[in-house]
Amino acid sequence: MSSIVLFGPPGAGKGTQAERITEKTGFPQVSTGDMLRAAVKAGTETGLLAKSFMEAGQLVPDEVIIDLIQQRITHPDAAHGVMFDGFPRTIPQAEALATITEVSHVIAIEVPDERIVDRICGRYSCAGCGNVYHDTFNPAPEGGCECGKWEEKRRADDNADTVMSRLAAYHEQTSPLAGWYEREGIFHRINGDRPIDAITEDILTALN
Repeated sequence: MSSIVLFGPPGAGKGTQAERITEKTGFPQVSTGDMLRAAVKAGTETGLLAKSFMEAGQLVPDEVIIDLIQQRITHPDAAHGVMFDGFPRTIPQAEALATITEVSHVIAIEVPDERIVDRICGRYSCAGCGNVYHDTFNPAPEGGCECGKWEEKRRADDNADTVMSRLAAYHEQTSPLAGWYEREGIFHRINGDRPIDAITEDILTALN
C-alpha cells in the first residue's frame, strides 16, 4: 500500500484539491483532526485517551495519532492507499508514518502569504444557508444571498493578525518537513496561485 501526503497553508485551496484527488485516485481522504473527533465521539479506548489530553489543553501525542492511523488504514477503502490531509506536521511524525505505510508522493500547494491574507480576510458567508462569498473574488449578489435568508457572517479570526500568526506556525512546522521529503525524492511543489483546474492538472501529473 502506498499513500499520498497533501499539505498547504490555510486558505491555499487544499480542501478543493483534496476532493478532486480522492475522486481521481480513489484514495480516501484521511484527516487526523476528523479521526480524533470521531474517536472521541465513539468513546473508543484511543478516543478516550486523546480526549484526556485535549481537555487538559495539551497536544495529543504522536503515538496516539499513529495508533488512530494504524486503525484507519485497515479499513477496506484504504486497501490501495490513502491521502493524508494535514499529517504529518513534523519530521518525527513523518518517520513514524513511514513505519506503517509507504508514502509515494508529497504534494505541497504553495501560495504567497499576502495572497493567503487576501483570500481569508475577504471571505464571508450567509448565516442563513452557509453559502461562502468573498469581497473580491465572489461577492454576494446585490441585495444578499439568493436563499432569501441573507445575513452576512464573518469569522472573528479571519483577520490579518490571526492569519499571519497561523501562517508563521505553518512555515515553522513545514519547512523542515519539506526538506526531509525533498531528500526522499517524493516532494512536489505546486503553484496554488492559479485557476483551480490548472492546479488539479499539475497535481495529477505529479502523481503519475
